[in-house]
Amino acid sequence: MNRRRTWAAAWTALLSAALLAAGCAQQQAASPRAGEAAETTLEKAKRQGFVTVGFANEKPYAYATPDGKLTGEAVEVARVILKRLGIPEINGVLTEFGSLIPGLKAKRFDIITAGMYITPQRAQEVAFANPEYGIGEALAVKKGNPLNLRSYPDIAAQPQARVAVMSGAIEMEYLQKSGVKPSQMVVVPDQPSAVAALQAGRADAITMTGPSLQAVLDSAKDPELERVMDFVQPVIDGKSVRGYGAAAFRKEDQDFVDAYNRELQKLKESGELLHILEPFGFTEQELPGEETAAELSRP
Repeated sequence: MNRRRTWAAAWTALLSAALLAAGCAQQQAASPRAGEAAETTLEKAKRQGFVTVGFANEKPYAYATPDGKLTGEAVEVARVILKRLGIPEINGVLTEFGSLIPGLKAKRFDIITAGMYITPQRAQEVAFANPEYGIGEALAVKKGNPLNLRSYPDIAAQPQARVAVMSGAIEMEYLQKSGVKPSQMVVVPDQPSAVAALQAGRADAITMTGPSLQAVLDSAKDPELERVMDFVQPVIDGKSVRGYGAAAFRKEDQDFVDAYNRELQKLKESGELLHILEPFGFTEQELPGEETAAELSRP
């Protein structure tokens, strides 16, 4: 009786040791060996054949069509580049513009493809690729422009004037530095909400980048709204504003940024970049030139 219990105890101990050893072996196989580097985001995307991108449903930069297709200027540029890097598919995660950078850092997605402007403040948090376009701001008002608004200072000069602007967008900073008070800003989550605010009389103007504004007006097809064609570009800190948009990555993914930049440069040199941008309302005037993310990220 005692011997049977002894053998049973011994067998149990042996089986437990075997299971523990197997578990440790599996854990070691799943983890990088000592001295080996962990798999980068780029390497993982190539292995899986897809990457996840964050977008803010903002035409013409990145948006979902009624049938669910993810498209837009930033998306299509990224799609071509990623395919050439060996990543044939992209999955989109719809996110409010103001939550894109926090979402990227929290690893909800691996790239921001939302036409986001490169600014020194944002560059402290993310790694930007080189710009894929460069454009200015625009303003839309009710037909006839009742308040005669042709610049941001015009809005600031009329305390009763209200302007709709997307949460987290660079236009909020431009408006504030042009003297527009926070109480004059109608902060909205997206473009359709900005148009709705103007149509309903909750705002006297809406502002966003030129191609974006043109796209949203074309989509609205409202004859009572018009673009201010003689709009004066804001002068911020002594310089006329021209924004440069790019894909954004996590700081630790510099190898991904470098690979992305190499393919983007090829698109610029071949003229293919313009062909990708044109269907979204961009022209040669919106090409980025020789500006780099490094230059645009300096304070």
